[in-house]
Amino acid sequence: MSEHLVRGRGTGSPATGATPVPRPPGLLALPSYLASHVARLGHEALVDAVGRHGLRLPHFATLTALADFGPLPQHVMADRLGFQRSHLGGYLDAVEERGLVRRERDRADRRRQLVALTEEGADLQRRVRLVAEASQDVFLAVLAPDERETLTTLLRRVLDASEQSS
Repeated sequence: MSEHLVRGRGTGSPATGATPVPRPPGLLALPSYLASHVARLGHEALVDAVGRHGLRLPHFATLTALADFGPLPQHVMADRLGFQRSHLGGYLDAVEERGLVRRERDRADRRRQLVALTEEGADLQRRVRLVAEASQDVFLAVLAPDERETLTTLLRRVLDASEQSS
């Protein structure tokens, strides 16, 4: 049986030889405990990868939503990303200032604005997506490709069920 370890606070990182301490087995038996800690590791890797391109994760998420869905009204984009609508405006301002998105009146309903990727935004999103995917490959290197696919499938199933019950 393998011993599950955690690096002690203030003792350095795994790369610096931090002193490992055992995690409580009672917590390791809880999938939500495991998922939250594993998610933190993956989130850190993703934030670092996206940050190397001068983006924060919400900026990348915004560009990716537009790449996946095409032009969207701001409120629809906020809902699809799970962002508070009031926060989305600031994220859009930042990427619009960089020329990555543009806001334009919706021809079907002149009262609302659509957000669309610019050519520069689409190009950056494609490049950062590849870096983001590579960061996840490094983060999940301990798993075989079929195990990564299984993990993603299972996590999507839990997420989808949660959203359907909401």
